[in-house]
Formats: sequence, C-alpha cells, structure tokens
Amino acid sequence: MATPIRQSGFSLVELMVSVVIGMLALLFATRLVVSGETTKDAAVGGSDSMQNGMLAMFQLSGDAGISGWGLNDRTVAGCNATFSDARGYQLLTAKRDGVDITPLAAVVIQSNGANPDVISFNSGTSNAGVGSIKIMGDYNGESYITGDADRPYGYNDGDVMVVAPQTPDRPCTVMQMGGFNPATGQGANVLLKTGGSYRYNPAAALAQAYAKSVTYMYNLGRPGLLHLHTWSVNNGILLLRGTDLAGAEQAGVSVADNIVSIKAQYGFDTRVLANYDPNPAGNGTQKLPTANNGMQIGVWSGAMIDADGDGVNGGLGDYQRIAAVRIAVVARSKTAEKPNLAGVCNATTVRPTVFATNTPSGVAAVPVQVNVAVAGDTMDWKCYRYRVFETIVPILNAQYRP
Repeated sequence: MATPIRQSGFSLVELMVSVVIGMLALLFATRLVVSGETTKDAAVGGSDSMQNGMLAMFQLSGDAGISGWGLNDRTVAGCNATFSDARGYQLLTAKRDGVDITPLAAVVIQSNGANPDVISFNSGTSNAGVGSIKIMGDYNGESYITGDADRPYGYNDGDVMVVAPQTPDRPCTVMQMGGFNPATGQGANVLLKTGGSYRYNPAAALAQAYAKSVTYMYNLGRPGLLHLHTWSVNNGILLLRGTDLAGAEQAGVSVADNIVSIKAQYGFDTRVLANYDPNPAGNGTQKLPTANNGMQIGVWSGAMIDADGDGVNGGLGDYQRIAAVRIAVVARSKTAEKPNLAGVCNATTVRPTVFATNTPSGVAAVPVQVNVAVAGDTMDWKCYRYRVFETIVPILNAQYRP
C-alpha cells in the first residue's frame, strides 16, 4: 500500500491565525501613528503658542516700561487732549464720569470684558520733557503763543508740545512749535505753522483759548520719535498703531499671529496720604505718591476708578495714581487638533482665566475669563491649545514728577 504524500503549505486554521495576528499588528501600528501625530500636534502647537506669546508679551511689556516720559506732570497726565494727526493716528478714548474723552497719559486701557482690550502706551522723548514754559499772554487764536523765556534750552523748531491749563476746565492741546519769532523783542513767541512736517497742526491756530500764567507748554520732543502706541487684537492677529511707525498710523501693522486676546488692568495707589486734599483750589496742597514716599498698588481694575477720592471717575488725579499696569497675553496653537470619534474637540475644555493671582501680596485679584473664539474661524475654539502669559510693569516715570 502506497504511503500518502503530505501536502506542503498552511492549513486553514494557520492561515486564519496569521490573518488575525497581522490585523492586530496593523491595529497597533495605526494606533501608534495616530498617537504619535496627536502628540506631535500638541507639542508643535505648544511651541507655536509659546513663541508667539513670548513675542507679544515682550513687545507690550517693553512699551509699558518706557511709557510716561513727559506725561508725568499733574497738569498733563490724563488731560483730555485735543489731538490731530495729518497721517491719521487717533488717540484712544476712555471714560470720565461716563463721558468719552481722549486722555493723554502713560497708559490708557479700553476694557472690553471677556473680549480683547485695546491698550495705549504713550511717552515723549525730549530731555526737556519734565520742564515747562509758562504762557505769559492770553491766547485767543493767534498764530503764536507767548512764553515766559527767550528761546529756552531744549525747545526746537518742530518739537511736539502739550499746551495744558492748570485747571481741568478745558482740554489740553497737542501741537508742534514752528520755532521762535525772529523779530527783535519777540523771541518768547512760539510760532504755529501748518503743512509739511507740522503734522500735528491742523491749522495755524489752536482750537482752545488759554489764560496766561495758569497755562504751561510741555515739550515731548521730536515728532518722529513721539511714542504714542495703541495695541489691539483682530481675528487672532496682534496689531500695533503708532505715530512713529510709517504706514501704521491708521490701520496698524501685524506684530504676531495666533494671539487671541490681550488684557490689561491699572494698578492704582489708593492710599489717603497726609495733607491730602481731594479738591485743591488752584495749585492746592494735594499730596500725591512721589519718588520720596513711593507708589504702592492697592487696587487692580480694568476700568478707571475714583482712585484719589475727589468724586470724579477718571479724573486727572486718578491717572496720576497709576502705579503699574498688569498685562496678559493669550496665545493659541497654530494647528487645530482633530475632534474625537464623536466629532467633539477636547484639546481645551475651559476658557483661560487671567489675573487670578493675588499679586502683590494682599492686593485682591480681579480675575477675567477670556473669550478665545476667533471670528470667522470654522474650527471650534476647543480644538486649539492656549497658553497665558502675564506680567506686571511699574509705570516708573509716574513717580518722578516735576
């Protein structure tokens, strides 16, 4: 009887086991690739938000650190400014007892609740910014202003000036001087010129009348170096408008992308000091925090408050009591992460909160939960990862008043 010959190859059972093992290996490999991609997206997204957020914070804190030079006199800080720029820059508006004004101050914040704020940091560059010229003749629309000195040191043709009364009954005015009158005996007359390089003079006369001996002129320096900057966020882009940035006076220029919010709060010194009179007559005896007795943060607020207790919310004294500004930047990842199998994103489940810590110690925090949704974005905000950057910047020039 012939011996049966064994057939070579796999049996059906062996083949099925091999297929199952292969499918399991493929499943594990797929899960490994998906997990790797998810991890990579999270890492790359975190790197993007870190880089963009640090750049934005560097720019904002740098602006805050130099703000206030030439705007620290008690007559100028917070004065309602009449301002015109031939290139289209506009001052940021704020509220004074519920009325819109355009304050000229080291920092001005338009607080928008959960939405991005608009923040201005302002300063001049003149070494004579802390000095002033007293007006020795009533001004009633002439093409010159009569000063009290013949060609004072540091005042040059084209310098940007602030004409401010000692009492807040009328606005201050930003203008450019057109040199001094060359006529004999008229050297104290500061001329007003228009056109050409005199971009801050809409006419050869000021819109306001000013009384002699109670009005001063303050020098903010050369027009090309006047540092009036306004920061905002639009559709995830950090924008900067500035008087010293050609082409950025009106619409602003892009500084960083994937910045979904910027927030700011004033740090007010609300102490009642010795010899303090909230309603001084004339020059008065009102005692304010200075370099001698220091500035101390007592209250954080995104909006102006009656910090000096004179009954006016957002008055001159309130701006003089801004000791610091608290800044927050919220950046998001560049790439949106994929939804889960249910079609729901869970990269971020809760909107970020800023200003949640009690800093300095003993000063109550005023936390704000930030709206991070970007208008026009088809992806849910929960599909992105966010990183929050915060800092506190002292308004150093506020302490060194003339």
